[in-house]
Amino acid sequence: MKTRDPYSLVTGLMWYFPHLLRNDGSGFRHWCEQGDKLDRYSWLEHDGRTFGVQEIVDRSVVIRTTFVKKPGGYYGGDWTARIAVSSAKQQNDEEVSLLFYTAITEDTKGWIKANLGNYDRLTGIEGNTQGLGSFAINLNLINGSLEEHSFLATTAPSWNVLKETVLHNLRVTAQKGSTKKHIVLAGEQLVLSTEGKKMNPNFIVTQVTGKVPFEIEVSYESGSFTNRIGKLTGKDYDEALETQRQLFSKKFESVFNLKSKGYKDDEVAFAKAAFSNLIGSIGYFYGTSRVQSTHTEKPVPYWKAPLYTAVPSRSFFPRGFLWDEGFHGLLISIWDLEIELDIMNHWFDLINVEGWIPREMILGEEALAKVPEEFVTQFNTNANPPTFFLTLDFMLQHKEEELLRYLPLLEKLYPRLEAWFAWFNITQVGRLPGTYRWRGRDPAAVRELNPKTLTSGLDDYPRASHPTVAERHVDLRCWIAFAARVMDRISNLLHYSVSKYDDTFRYLSDNNLLNKLHWSPNRQVYSDYGMHTDKVVLQKPPPPLSAKQSRSQPAEMIRIVTEAPSLKFIDTTFGYVSLFPFILQIVDPDSPQLEDILQDLRDPSLLWTKYGLRSLAKTSPLYMKYNTEHDAPYWRGPIWINLNYLTVRAAHHYSNAKGPYQESAKRVYEELRKNLIQNIIKQYKISGYLWEHYDDSDGEGRGSHPFTGWTSLVVLLMAEIY
Repeated sequence: MKTRDPYSLVTGLMWYFPHLLRNDGSGFRHWCEQGDKLDRYSWLEHDGRTFGVQEIVDRSVVIRTTFVKKPGGYYGGDWTARIAVSSAKQQNDEEVSLLFYTAITEDTKGWIKANLGNYDRLTGIEGNTQGLGSFAINLNLINGSLEEHSFLATTAPSWNVLKETVLHNLRVTAQKGSTKKHIVLAGEQLVLSTEGKKMNPNFIVTQVTGKVPFEIEVSYESGSFTNRIGKLTGKDYDEALETQRQLFSKKFESVFNLKSKGYKDDEVAFAKAAFSNLIGSIGYFYGTSRVQSTHTEKPVPYWKAPLYTAVPSRSFFPRGFLWDEGFHGLLISIWDLEIELDIMNHWFDLINVEGWIPREMILGEEALAKVPEEFVTQFNTNANPPTFFLTLDFMLQHKEEELLRYLPLLEKLYPRLEAWFAWFNITQVGRLPGTYRWRGRDPAAVRELNPKTLTSGLDDYPRASHPTVAERHVDLRCWIAFAARVMDRISNLLHYSVSKYDDTFRYLSDNNLLNKLHWSPNRQVYSDYGMHTDKVVLQKPPPPLSAKQSRSQPAEMIRIVTEAPSLKFIDTTFGYVSLFPFILQIVDPDSPQLEDILQDLRDPSLLWTKYGLRSLAKTSPLYMKYNTEHDAPYWRGPIWINLNYLTVRAAHHYSNAKGPYQESAKRVYEELRKNLIQNIIKQYKISGYLWEHYDDSDGEGRGSHPFTGWTSLVVLLMAEIY
């Protein structure tokens, strides 16, 4: 199990803890892998800056990790972590090894070395890097007894093979006078360069083996402290941790007011864990993306850059995603505006001269090792929903006074926001004025039932069956209208005399034009428009003509079209995309279309369930259909929390807007919010996790877990912060 300290990662030093290894050789944990099927691993409390409390339940043992950071010194201060291993059973004398990694990158200017005490046992690590200055790391037993203690100091070829380096250097040995054997590390291992010179270690591993229960303390001390008073260890650590926990609880209540709203202690604890997992997932990445440009024949490296960002899932998506981060920013900014502005500025530092930002940031060898090859290359023609405008709009609503203190940051951000907005209006426009089309769909796809639209963020959500330039996408049009409104508000805040954003918003939010382009007169819903037929199926191709062909691999299913497509509204597909004029509050409060939307929302044969809104109506021809022979439905029925949150937010807006449908909107708001909160908490109690999405038939968690990215928006639902 791996947890990163964000402060040390910034400067090229990596500190991982703890990696678990049982004495029989089983249970080696390196990556956060959901395939390990741990009962739970979760930050229970984390403030994003100074402390955290995490619990890992791995079969028969419980590992509780805590850390406290003490600011100070030129290079950021000291921190200490405690790791307590206890039994998940009443009695357990099992032996468990914890492995602690310290490593520096190849391009980091600096060094690390192991400090050896009696019997060549490692007592600590010291080093110096350009980013951290000098430092020392010490590891001490606090409670219990150690059965074995070993270390490895070597040169690893790269960060993505650290596990393999450890496995290669494990040995089985017995102490003198004992027949009991332990798995230990091999000590100092010299590695020679191609010139035959001894290479300095860049990777040091400390292994401690203890009999459950036992407790270890790891302390990091910065050499830049000039007048350190006391050390962050022992009793001082206990007091510091308790102080931070109390401050966290006090701030959590002042921000979210859950106790005052009547939530029980276990529900507040759930909300703390959901929030803490999101803010505790923020990490620092460095490297280059692989980009295919219209100006290059083949993919080329983007420039090397850092990225400070949260991640959707520590186990399955441990990297930055552009459209996810806009949702993460809602929860992060309400808690700590400075952290969110830092994240946002890092993302916009990645914008190119044309105004494009990569949709998925795979930076560094570790991140690359977790991504299928087909998703690695980013295409500079392809967009992603501009959800940072959601974050900015949220800040303007809830943090405007505080935001005024960061005007220099906002002024620095503004020209990049302008470039981003302009890029959408240059590259993603449709054939007709006022229309927009997601690029990146493959009209030549033969194995997809409906060519994916990854750029929309909704992946396999059904669009026109035959992608053409005549297509127009209602969700993208609404995103641009929303972005224009936010750009206008930011311009006013900065006292810039700019009218084009207000003009664009008024044009794109004109309900008459919206209805002309996207309201289906046949089905009475908002929809995409394009070349379409519902008569598409996946079938095995005809049998091969020759015996030689028949002995080869069985052919995959291919797409068969049994009816010629025609230009039309895609009105048989009702789902999240149909709701975007409502979700982003483009529909006028007195619009008759609003009445139809509210009625359709509550129809159980369409989207409504007692667990939340499903992504695609049960009446849709592609509801819960595989998109290829192997690709299970993703946005074709399951309940996703990010768009449910936006729907609740919109219902709250319309319930407070003067118009004939206030009461209908209020009913949707109250019932949908209640259904979502109850089910997410229920599934957390059953499984120990928040999930990527939820089953629309029984509410069970599905997909990757823990998914404490936008699923953590349940905390804002509980707090009624929109």
